[in-house]
Amino acid sequence: MKLRAMLCAATMLAASQPALAEPPKRQPGDPVIVGDGLTLDPIIDARLRYEHVDTPTLDADAATLRLRAGAELKHKSGFAVLVEGEGTLAFDKGYNAFPFVITDGQRRPGFAVVPDPMTIELNRAQLQYKSKSLTLTAGRQRIVLDDQRFVGNSGWRQNEKTFDAARAEVKLGPIGLDGTYAISLRTFFGIDAGPRLAYDGDFVFLGAGAKFGPVQFKAFSYLLDYDPAEQLGGLALSNADTQTYGARATASFPLGKQTKVNLAASYARQSNWQQNPVRYSADYFAGEAGLVHGGVGLTAGYEQLGAGNGRAFQTPMATLHKFNGWADLFLTTPANGLQDWYGGVSYKFPKVKALPGLNAAVTYHRFESDVGSLHYGDEWDASIGFKRGRVGVLAKFADYQADRFGTETQKFWLQLELSY
Repeated sequence: MKLRAMLCAATMLAASQPALAEPPKRQPGDPVIVGDGLTLDPIIDARLRYEHVDTPTLDADAATLRLRAGAELKHKSGFAVLVEGEGTLAFDKGYNAFPFVITDGQRRPGFAVVPDPMTIELNRAQLQYKSKSLTLTAGRQRIVLDDQRFVGNSGWRQNEKTFDAARAEVKLGPIGLDGTYAISLRTFFGIDAGPRLAYDGDFVFLGAGAKFGPVQFKAFSYLLDYDPAEQLGGLALSNADTQTYGARATASFPLGKQTKVNLAASYARQSNWQQNPVRYSADYFAGEAGLVHGGVGLTAGYEQLGAGNGRAFQTPMATLHKFNGWADLFLTTPANGLQDWYGGVSYKFPKVKALPGLNAAVTYHRFESDVGSLHYGDEWDASIGFKRGRVGVLAKFADYQADRFGTETQKFWLQLELSY
């Protein structure tokens, strides 16, 4: 009887104890523990894309596959080493991969340009130290600043831009400081691009920001000093050295449980720098307002890239596809400058369970010159996509109707992306 009572008591005691939670199952791509405080985080990023270009004189069809693979070794002390390779495979030859004169089989002037050449290269190789208030990164790295209007990785292209640079980021309460010194910009044209594989020089990116309630403010400066050899052999512009100083402010104000207003404004002034023989100055203005209610978003904005002394405001290190229309007619600002008036609507479909994250957007642009009152043209952009787990699907369309600049251009993209 005593034994039976003891067994019953033990059973009741065990039943009263909380069950030990099972450790979460590892997902593909999760970091792997390789030692005391040491983890290895694999990097896999694949993108399959079809792009079609239609102009009055040239067309193009490009089916390409981009793969990035690598790993990041991290220690609990804050040190990390990252190495990543990148390669792009083209399944056809019905497009011109290089929009500049070069002796290479991927230069096909009988087709429209799709700047996604076949290539393979070391994309990133960096050493990093990261703490709560300080991040130091040295080596070949991805640099994306603010909205990417001045410095970005051009991530829309299959082969992204990276920098050979040293970067320091400091956080002191609400204040943030960011400084980069780069000696080379690795372009998205790849290893067969000759002198446009990379642009060397002394490039300095500086930023200082602070948060005041709902407002985030930042002052910045970008100093671009290209090596003389780059200006003579690789660059489209011989007067590429520029200095740019400006400020940007963003804010978000809730108007209810499902409604908020987003605001952004930027100003910058650009002028000649170092070996630039052209004396000029030009202004940059940008303002945008957005209203989000539930799944509906409305956006209206204006951007001006000014001109002075025959030279327009340029942002050669930006993620240019993100601005001034997806048809990419204004990757280089025209000599008379550019004004972009735009407005758009977007919608997120919350009840489509089969396609989680389904969203669609339409944007209209009206392009005019800054000098001379020229109507360049108009453009409609549209997209629809969703993401299920680590897989994303996206379709995009751009329709540029030319007036006083460029030619009528339609582009269509369909892509499948997988990332870990």
